[in-house]
Amino acid sequence: MFDLSLYLVTDSGLCGERRLEDVVEAAVQGGCTMVQLREKNIDTGTFIARARILKKVLQPYHIPLIINDRVDVALAVDAEGVHLGQSDMSIEDARRLLGDKIIGWSVENIDDVRRANGLDVDYIGISPVFATPTKTDTAQPFGIEGTRQAVALSVHPTVGIGGINHHTIDQLRGCGLDGVAVVSDIMAANDPRMAAQTLFNKMK
Repeated sequence: MFDLSLYLVTDSGLCGERRLEDVVEAAVQGGCTMVQLREKNIDTGTFIARARILKKVLQPYHIPLIINDRVDVALAVDAEGVHLGQSDMSIEDARRLLGDKIIGWSVENIDDVRRANGLDVDYIGISPVFATPTKTDTAQPFGIEGTRQAVALSVHPTVGIGGINHHTIDQLRGCGLDGVAVVSDIMAANDPRMAAQTLFNKMK
């Protein structure tokens, strides 16, 4: 079983001079329970190499590595799973290729949640909860009420993503989410371990 409580989504552009794997390891030491490697602008070989490094870092902590979008990369490095969006490979094809690995799926509205209920996914990402600068191609934010509605409707575990940080996380109390996904608030933090610890404590 996996724990969605504090789900780190990487953005290597926010690391500054630091190595991605060092930021991720610090975040895991602070309480991150899952890590998704998201890389939009690198070639496949570099993506695979980066995924292998992260998998090696995460293994001693027993933290699942999830690959964003790329089923081929997940298979190449034997990652624990993938996270797919609305325009990525179909869930049916991904499941056939990945067997019993973790598959997450982003939902952008209530109709998507209903569709997800009939799909063989392990969790859904409610996206975006709040407006976010890290993704500009997102749908209308769910907001608090929309998130609560999506959680109530979903038959799958739920993780909220988009605009979640140590300021906004308190607003999600009572929504019933199984976890929150965080990007900038951890990846760009001067002390990723402390940032993760603060968020983890708020989640609990």
